[in-house]
Amino acid sequence: MPQTAPASASASTAPSRAPRRAARIHRAWFVAAVAFVTIIGAAGFASLPGLLIEPLHAEFDWSRGTIGLAVSVNLALYGLTAPFAAALMGRFGIRRVVAVALLVIACGALATVWMTAPWQLVLCWGVLVGLGSGSMALAFAATVTNRWFTARRGLVTGVLTAAGASGQLVFLPLLAWLVDRHGWRPATVTVALAALAVAPFVWLLMRDHPADVGLAPYGGTYEPKPAPTPGATRRALKVLLDAARTGPFWLLAGTFAICGASTNGLVRTHFVPAAHDHGMPVTAAAGLLAVVGVFDVIGTVASGWFTDRFDSRRLLAVYYALRGISLLFLPILLAPSVRPPLVFFIVFYGLDWVATVPPTIALCREHYGDDGAIVFGWVLASHQLGAAVVAFLGGLARDLTGSYDVVWYASGALCAMAALMAMTIHHHRRPPTPTSEAATSSPAGV
Repeated sequence: MPQTAPASASASTAPSRAPRRAARIHRAWFVAAVAFVTIIGAAGFASLPGLLIEPLHAEFDWSRGTIGLAVSVNLALYGLTAPFAAALMGRFGIRRVVAVALLVIACGALATVWMTAPWQLVLCWGVLVGLGSGSMALAFAATVTNRWFTARRGLVTGVLTAAGASGQLVFLPLLAWLVDRHGWRPATVTVALAALAVAPFVWLLMRDHPADVGLAPYGGTYEPKPAPTPGATRRALKVLLDAARTGPFWLLAGTFAICGASTNGLVRTHFVPAAHDHGMPVTAAAGLLAVVGVFDVIGTVASGWFTDRFDSRRLLAVYYALRGISLLFLPILLAPSVRPPLVFFIVFYGLDWVATVPPTIALCREHYGDDGAIVFGWVLASHQLGAAVVAFLGGLARDLTGSYDVVWYASGALCAMAALMAMTIHHHRRPPTPTSEAATSSPAGV
């Protein structure tokens, strides 16, 4: 059971509440549950771009490269916003930043219903939804775990990361059915309503820091809530400049850029139209992506468990190597119908989809300490920039060559490069702190 502070510590906690004995189930688990539901509710928008390419091409005669440009702007802003959002959470609190982000996502998705020109798609889906989603990206999960958990950080990170896949599992079959039966507009409205539905839960149930309710972090010792950090933009940029002087930052950013290129940029955006090119119905292809979401949950939670026990560098090397091998086989597996080899690929790829996140966050924390969440925000920015480049180039390659094959092969080769880069990240053991010692000695139970 987490320790409470002595009386002398409680006097310095103002304006936080005085520490109190934790309940049987620590409040941190309820905060993690709210974060999980929030990420699920906002995941609907990430499920939609791959389903919009063909309908928008058919209705407006926009090229796939043009539609891919809007998706790439969305992905790029998703990543570039994340480090500033992590700093804003330090200034204004998690609850305010995430609630506003959900409203921005809802407005951007809803506005696309009335668009008539490509620039409107870029503005609404690219800019607004990109900014909103970036404000509650994986940096949100990193901030929650860093503040509320000392023990079980790897496991909780894996669970929160898997929430995005769970959202894909929930929304993708429904959105594919809506697009197929009723067109793309009802699907975008569904995404907007999902984001609006989650916002009240965040505002009413989320808490910014354990000291707000008089508790220590799970597995740690009580600490007063730190004062709000002014200059969020300045802090985010300073952390970037400091981290950019170190080798591990560039290796983490490079590997994560390849991660984004081979997942969000390639498979999430282009798998459905690529499968459709081979005669597979859109609903069947979308169903396969939903299956990716099922096994993504299993793989990411397992990766969080592994991260608490094994070398994060070796985990990343294994994950990227296996992903690259699987992508090299994909072009020969696509067919008009769903066959066992393709199902095997989907299961295999799903287990590996974002299994890279827990060890990457762990390495950011290991090398950069208290700035680890903001550093991970910048690493996530590279992830989304890699995704943005491939989302655009994938559509362009399809327009120019009539096939996605070259993109699958190139991504497989990049994953092999990422595996080698991961193994060159050196160890950096920070001196133990009283908090980390408490985490080591804390009981394993809830």
